Amino acid sequence: MGVEGCTKCIKYLLFVFNFIFWLAGGIILGVALWLRHDSQTTNILYLQLGDKQAPNTFYVGIYILIAVGAVMMFVGFLGCYGAIQESQCLLGTFFTCLVILFACEVAAGIWGFVNKDQIAKDVKQFYDQALQQALMGESDSNNAKAVVKTFHETLDCCGSDIVTAAFTPVWRDDLCRKDALKTFFENANCHKKIDELFSGKLYLIGIAAVVVAVIMIFEMILSMVLCCGIRNSSVY
Repeated sequence: MGVEGCTKCIKYLLFVFNFIFWLAGGIILGVALWLRHDSQTTNILYLQLGDKQAPNTFYVGIYILIAVGAVMMFVGFLGCYGAIQESQCLLGTFFTCLVILFACEVAAGIWGFVNKDQIAKDVKQFYDQALQQALMGESDSNNAKAVVKTFHETLDCCGSDIVTAAFTPVWRDDLCRKDALKTFFENANCHKKIDELFSGKLYLIGIAAVVVAVIMIFEMILSMVLCCGIRNSSVY
């Protein structure tokens, strides 16, 4: 016996929310893949200075986002099918998956909040080390020069602060772009550019996480109400 009245409205409302959830999973998966293959982050985070690899902690968050998007698409399909079939078993499985996914998202959000400043800090330290080696002509200066030039060309910046940005072209005009005066007035130092690069992408991930969390809370409430409605209708 199918559900009737208000419970039937909840059934279709849950189906609509699950379809939106499925679409959101696809969008998040697409955004995560775009962030993973973005040319700016890829150029920087694949650099290697001697035996030292560029910090790639940022990719941990991206991989989590990819996994969340894929699981969301599966869970959204499961919820749609369970709502249409009015199956308590499927809806119960769907609710359990939502709780697990919500817990993982909260954990990922806490990880991102704790590491949001550390990610940019590690990349800036890596850049500073390469810049120092390139300017001082240390043993790995050839590799350091390539690393520094990649930072400068990718982020359109020069130096680690305003002073260094202004005078680096004087010391080594092969490391920075020629219009050093313009660089000085624009304050286009690489520390600032690195902060802008990662803060913008982490902000995008944060918005996606909040939107998904709100949808998941609504779905958990609707799935519990629908399960109760199906149980009551089967009794009568």
